[in-house]
Amino acid sequence: MSYSAEVSRSNPACFLFLIDQSGSMSDPWGKESSKKIAEGVADIINKLLQNLIIKCAKSEGVRDYFDIGVIGYGAFVGSAFSGPLAGKDLVRISEVANLPARIEDRKKKVDDGAGGILEQTVRFPIWFEPIANGATPMCQVLAYAHSILQNWLVEHPTSFPPIVINITDGEATDGDPSKPAQELMNLSSTDGNVLLFNIHTSSNKATPITFADQETNLPDEFAKLLFTMTSELPKYMRALAQKEGFPVTTTTRGFVFNAKPVELISFLDIGTRASNLR
Repeated sequence: MSYSAEVSRSNPACFLFLIDQSGSMSDPWGKESSKKIAEGVADIINKLLQNLIIKCAKSEGVRDYFDIGVIGYGAFVGSAFSGPLAGKDLVRISEVANLPARIEDRKKKVDDGAGGILEQTVRFPIWFEPIANGATPMCQVLAYAHSILQNWLVEHPTSFPPIVINITDGEATDGDPSKPAQELMNLSSTDGNVLLFNIHTSSNKATPITFADQETNLPDEFAKLLFTMTSELPKYMRALAQKEGFPVTTTTRGFVFNAKPVELISFLDIGTRASNLR
């Protein structure tokens, strides 16, 4: 399958983020970090949404190249948007641009051009809040994603296939997620099957493994299970990963073990690039 369909306003792409919001997401993101995993992931997802808006911004406004969904799973499974988008599973990127829940003033350190550092205040839009409560109903959220994308594909049968990115710090508490994961990956457009990528985050010190190509290098059975329920990278994504310095093979999958902020940001940058944006 080609993964080369043109992405346009008449034939948009779809990104669906599945965010673990279980109680353990309140753990620190790394032993020396003061930031909780849930807080760090929320910041990165909000920044990613802002970057996707920038990709779609033209002189006349934001073009609807993408449909976006952020689904949380913990004590509740459903839309994780807050503010005006609350309760919506999928929205157009122009809606995301126009309807943040709020905008915060944040401090950012920048080079002053003379060897020093300046602190600037920047405007930071918020669509997604950090939550850490409940168990890890991964089977349920994968089935939920299947329902959303099955309906989306009926309306967009020739689209670039939807990309689903699951970010979790723990094992499923509602059964074996491999079957609903495979059912999700079996959905397809005429351009290819749905891509399911899995990112494991945690507070432990184990060395991150990004873009794994075999399960034998993974340290535990849960990591191996997540690897087996992850899509292989399309050829153009392998090229992007290689360009960024990651060693890849034809069997490399969209999987990260023990991702810290740097690994998560790098992965999301590559994993949310459609191949043929017009």
